Amino acid sequence: MEQHRTRPPQYRQRRDAPLPAQAARRASVGVQKGTPPARRPAPLPAPGGPRLPNPRLTGLGSGLFCGVSMFVLACVDQLLFGASPTLYGVLFLPVSALTALWVRRGDLVSAPVVVPIAFTFGLLPLAGGGGGLSGRLMGLVTALATQAGWLYGGTLVAGVISTVRKARQMTRRAAQRRSRAAASGRDATPATTPRSRSAGQLG
Repeated sequence: MEQHRTRPPQYRQRRDAPLPAQAARRASVGVQKGTPPARRPAPLPAPGGPRLPNPRLTGLGSGLFCGVSMFVLACVDQLLFGASPTLYGVLFLPVSALTALWVRRGDLVSAPVVVPIAFTFGLLPLAGGGGGLSGRLMGLVTALATQAGWLYGGTLVAGVISTVRKARQMTRRAAQRRSRAAASGRDATPATTPRSRSAGQLG
């Protein structure tokens, strides 16, 4: 009698079971067809109040800003407070600070230079004296002599702020140079290849 060869059940299970690559492919196709792609949530707006203006002025722009600001403040001082030189000097300090803060990094040296010029230009509405050009010039010289303290104070404020900004800029550049040098040093170090290692071991 002929004996029928029976195959073990494990072979049928293995034959019927899909391959791992096919199963992964089917699962990925099912995910693509059935479920929509997950969307990333929209980034939330950064919390914070209204930002202060932070323009970057050139040397000429900072001079125009300081000069026009002092001239307008002098006109307001003459109209509302009877040409008070003390108020004019007090207002000169924050204008000098803003000029040094808003000038761009390449023109930091110009801030202490344009500030006294703007102070002198702003004194024109406040300068007294007789009629004519000579009387106006004498009144301007007198005002500069009596308000020299405010002039030196505003110039000092602008100089200190410009010096601090320049020092921070130089420190930042030095740190960038050190980081670039360290990165180039790491890239320049030759990597040990397996062939060289084996040669070293054989030697």
